[in-house]
Parts: sequence; C-alpha cells; structure tokens
Amino acid sequence: MKKTNLAIALILLLFCGLTIRPFALTTAIPQQPPQDVQRVMDPDLVAGANLDLAGRGEEARVFLAKAIEHAGTPEAKIVRIRAMAMSYAFESNCQKTIEYEQKAFDGYAALHNFYQQGEAADEAARVCIDSGDLGAAAKWYKIGHDVGLEDPDITPPTRDLWEFRWEHAQARIAARRGNTKEAQKHVAAAKSIFDKGAIPLQAPFFPYLAGYVAFYAGNYSSALEQFSKANQKDPFILCMIAQTYEKLTKPAEAADFYRKASATTAHNPPAAFAVPFSRKRLAALRL
Repeated sequence: MKKTNLAIALILLLFCGLTIRPFALTTAIPQQPPQDVQRVMDPDLVAGANLDLAGRGEEARVFLAKAIEHAGTPEAKIVRIRAMAMSYAFESNCQKTIEYEQKAFDGYAALHNFYQQGEAADEAARVCIDSGDLGAAAKWYKIGHDVGLEDPDITPPTRDLWEFRWEHAQARIAARRGNTKEAQKHVAAAKSIFDKGAIPLQAPFFPYLAGYVAFYAGNYSSALEQFSKANQKDPFILCMIAQTYEKLTKPAEAADFYRKASATTAHNPPAAFAVPFSRKRLAALRL
C-alpha cells in the first residue's frame, strides 16, 4: 500500500523514531523516551509512555489524557489515543484497550484510512489475546482483516498481508484453546500465503507462529528452535523464549531472557505484555 498521508507518517514516527531529549519526571521512570515516541515531540506523550514502562499506569494516563486534549490535528489525536490504549495494555486490560482502539478505529474511518483502521483493530486484538480474552481477540482480528480488505486502492501484496495476518491470528487463538490440529491448519495456510513471495518482510513472523503453536502444544524443544529464528529484538519473542526455558526446567536461561524482555523501551503490544510479565517471573525465579 503506497498511501503516504500524515496519519501514516505520524504512526511511523510513533513506532520508528530517533532519539530526542528525555522528559524525566523522577528517577523512578526510564530516563530515555520510549523508542516508539522518540520523534513525536510531545512531552506529555513521552512522560505517559515512560510511566507505563515503570508500571505506573494511573499516573501515565494523566499525561496521556493531556496529550490527547492538546493534539493539534485529527491524525495526531489518533496517535495519542492509541498510546492511551497501550497504557491499559500494560495492565492486561483488554476491554479498556478496546475502548480506546475503537476511538482510533472510528477516527481513521473518518479519514477513509482503511489500512490504519485494520491496524488499530489488530492492535486491540493482540492485547486481548495476550490478556487471555480469546473471544475478543478473535472478534477484533476479524474486524481488522475485513476492514483492511475494504480499501478500494488495495494492492495484491497488501491483500496477502491481511490474509497472512488473519491466518496467523487464527492459528494462535486455536493454539491457546488447545486445538493443535486447527492451529496447524492455519499455520499451513499462513505459509502458503507467505510462500507466494509478495510479503517478504513478514519472514520473522512465521517462525514466531510455528514456535507459538509448538509451545502451546507442549513441544518445547521445537518451540525453542522456532523462536530462535524469529526477531530477537522483539520483547514478546524474548519472553516466549524465557517461558520455554522455564518449561524445559532451565531457570537461569529463562531469567536471562526475561531480563532482556523487561529492558525494552517500546510502548506497543509486545512490550505491554512482556515488560510486566517478565518482571513478575523474575521476582518469582529470584535469579
């Protein structure tokens, strides 16, 4: 998809920025801006994200609410609404995350931005699956898939992307429900779409999927092998590797990966799960 409007530019800034001067409230919060907000020059947004990473969500949302209130454009407001959704994600609050992602979804609808509508829906779904609300996850993944395909200017690679994501999501949901056979069916479908060659950037997401399904099927050696081929900078993958080592009764190795996962400076769904979960497990392991 080749749309390069301001909304997409702001999202790219949110998720792929360069460093700006830190906005620190106290020494208890991270001293660098979260990597996802580093080029969005809004101190309230940066402060809110930092507080979420520090586990201080209620305080974070005071700043995020101000960031939303003072947003200068509809596109900027949506970026900040999604940051608020992530604040609740750090507390595994699926329903409050949906509440704010719905606002973002509606905002993109007003801008006729089908792709970002789908992104917002998938973001809500990702938080819900990680929070254990599989019904809500399935609902919102389907919404994201369907609205993404409604784009009148959709290209074949973007169509493949939405189909790949949908199969990926269905496989993970089936795995979480203990239906390994159903999960494997969707893994095969996802691979078939990827093998068409139109979405090469999704390459790290296939071993992530294969590892995820193997983990929930109890095939921990296979899961570890697959996760090692996935994105080693993704805190969720690091967290899954840590959980796999725990299942293999290797607590020292697990603790090492939990430490790496907990150190992320992202403010997105993978971090929202990995940071609080890893810190809890490290406290339990006491290593």
